[in-house]
Amino acid sequence: MRNKKKEKTKNDDSQKAKQCELEESRETTETLRKEKDELFAQLQRISADYANYQKRVPKQIADSIGYQKERVIKTLLPVLDNFEHALQNAHSAEDIDVLVKGIRIVYDQLLDVLKSHNVEQIEAQGEKFDPAVHQAMTQRAEPGEQDNTVLEEFQKGYRLNGRVIRPSKVIVNKLAAVEPQGGEQEGESSEQTTEESQTADESETSDQE
Repeated sequence: MRNKKKEKTKNDDSQKAKQCELEESRETTETLRKEKDELFAQLQRISADYANYQKRVPKQIADSIGYQKERVIKTLLPVLDNFEHALQNAHSAEDIDVLVKGIRIVYDQLLDVLKSHNVEQIEAQGEKFDPAVHQAMTQRAEPGEQDNTVLEEFQKGYRLNGRVIRPSKVIVNKLAAVEPQGGEQEGESSEQTTEESQTADESETSDQE
């Protein structure tokens, strides 16, 4: 009887242990399922947000570019108005200097507009030639000017926010290299040697005659 009771007790304990393990497994499975569902829902939200972002960003970029274009055009319109007035008054201008003065005003106004957009002209005339900002179209030799300086400017160059957007097209002063004095002396000595050899040959010929 005692042995049967012991076996029954062991079986009951074993079943309780199995039930506890099974319950823990169910709880773990349920927890993992909930975490999976939360991660999947989060992934869906992120995917939807990214899809909306892909649709929204191109439109924002296009709107920003359109706004910047409108801003630049609006700053140029007063310059265009003054230029139109100058052309209208060109026929009635009594003096050519008055017309030139009006055109100069429009030119200066346009430069001010460019400066407001961080555009600046590149200095070239009389400056040392710099291939980073100058484009040499041709060369000329003027002894009165320093070598490798800009003599003339064909077309002005410009920077935007410090970056070259168009280099200046220029003529560069290129002086001929001066020959070293040693070379001249060697040339003179060689000429003297030639003359002496010719004289010696003539003397031998006259002696033979």
